[in-house]
Amino acid sequence: MRALVQRVSRAQVRVEGEIVGQIGAGLCVLLGVGPDDDEVIAEKMAAKLRALRIFDDADGKMNEPLGEREVLCVSQFTLYGDSRKGNRPSFVGAAAPELADPLWQRVCELLAAQRGVFGAEMEVELVNDGPVTLMLEIGS
Repeated sequence: MRALVQRVSRAQVRVEGEIVGQIGAGLCVLLGVGPDDDEVIAEKMAAKLRALRIFDDADGKMNEPLGEREVLCVSQFTLYGDSRKGNRPSFVGAAAPELADPLWQRVCELLAAQRGVFGAEMEVELVNDGPVTLMLEIGS
C-alpha cells in the first residue's frame, strides 16, 4: 500500500462539481492499493498515518501526531504507475478495484476520514502546510 501524505491547512475533493469531502487542518492522503495488500496492511497504514509526527509542537518542531486533526483520503491507483519503459505509465501494479475499494474504505474508516469517491473523476484542492509531503509504503 502506498500513500502520498500532505500536511494541509485545508483540503477538499469534488465529484461532478459537488464537494464530497472537505477538512480543515490535518492530512490529505492519496492512497494506492497494491495487488498483495490485505486488511492487515490497511490497518498498519492507518496506524502509521495516525502516529506520524509531522505537526508542529509548541516549539515549532515537527513532533506532534495527527491527534484530533482531520483526514481527507482519496483513492489513487496512479501511485502504482510505472513509467520506466516509454512515456505512457502502466498501472498493472495497482490492485483490481474489487480488492482496492474495500481496503481503501477500511483505511478511511480507521482514520474517521472524509473521502473522495472510489473510481470517480475527482478534483482535489489543498493548501499544503509547510509544505510537508511524504511518501509512505507499507507491505507485508
